[in-house]
Amino acid sequence: MISALHWVAGSILGGAWGSRIVDAALGMPKIPNLAKPEWDLPPQDDGRVPRVSIIVPACNEEESIAETLSRLLALDYSNYEVIAVNDRSTDQTGDRMDGVAASPEAAGRLRILHVTELPKGWLGKPHAMWTAAREATGDWLLFTDADVLFRPDALRRAIAYAESEPADHVIVFPTMIMETAGERMMIAFFQALFVFGHRPWRVADPEASDHMGVGAFNMVRRRVYDAIGTYQALRMEVLDDMKLGKVVKNAGFAQRNVFCENLISIRWAKGALGIVRNLTKNFFAVLSYQWWRTIASVIGLAFLNLMPFLGVCLAAGWSRVPYLVALVSMFLIYYGMSGLSGVPAYYFFLHPVSTLLFVYTLVRSTVHTLRQGGVMWRGTLYPLEELRKGLV
Repeated sequence: MISALHWVAGSILGGAWGSRIVDAALGMPKIPNLAKPEWDLPPQDDGRVPRVSIIVPACNEEESIAETLSRLLALDYSNYEVIAVNDRSTDQTGDRMDGVAASPEAAGRLRILHVTELPKGWLGKPHAMWTAAREATGDWLLFTDADVLFRPDALRRAIAYAESEPADHVIVFPTMIMETAGERMMIAFFQALFVFGHRPWRVADPEASDHMGVGAFNMVRRRVYDAIGTYQALRMEVLDDMKLGKVVKNAGFAQRNVFCENLISIRWAKGALGIVRNLTKNFFAVLSYQWWRTIASVIGLAFLNLMPFLGVCLAAGWSRVPYLVALVSMFLIYYGMSGLSGVPAYYFFLHPVSTLLFVYTLVRSTVHTLRQGGVMWRGTLYPLEELRKGLV
């Protein structure tokens, strides 16, 4: 009886992980890399350089905002503007933004908007994005974050790619800056789940439901942004970046995601527990603020990610084989992603530890949100009922 259960469980896991590694092996090489020489070209659009409006929302980002804006002002692209929004910051963010705006390099290129009050029915970040987009003059709107670092050729390459496709929404996966083993462990796990659950190689397929959005680099054509209802359609979305991708894809527009190899980079969090804290705000939103989905997700995550390790130890004889298939497939995903992320494949052996931390984060996010009656984001509490009503 126990052997039969192992065969059933192992076969499910071996089939799930095995089919995904085959799918990824065929699909991932199709995702372009903007760092390749073929994208080191001046953008062409019937002889006209498309205008890009780069939108940067910032709330209490005094540590990073000056460098972010300075890097954006150093882009080797001729036709762009930067609109940065100080969203009710209580630290020195606004002063540092104004300081950069006063520099000679910013003349005619950088505008600072100061938001002092948040209208009812809005989250701070979507409102900041919407506010800036209303002032934008670009053919393209590039939404990014206040701690993202751009290399000078990043925008030029992205536009060259976008206009050659042509694409309506371009997502660039940032290079993650990782300084501790805990960060590498958690990012590697996150990437493995990302490959398993989101299938980025299917995003370009108009027949597939797979969609994408990344807060570090969401670039959308202005006419498309207007057609989907602007950020007003996402005004109560905690996961505004992914949901932007969802509404663009569902509306039938051409969506593309690409790798970049240090063209843009970000340090997402400091340490493993820093990642846990960052995800606490988001995870219950991923589950549409429904507690029963948390329970189902905890069970599913544990089975999918822990059972292959346990099964190899607990099963006997040939019933170990499907568990081994799952483990080998999982390792190959780590190995494949190591070339892109720089995280060595041997972090696969810490997969059970990161699984437990992610399960803890799921539970933590649910408990915190329910206990607070909403999501605390940058010092503002957004009520749970309003968040549920605003889900896309």
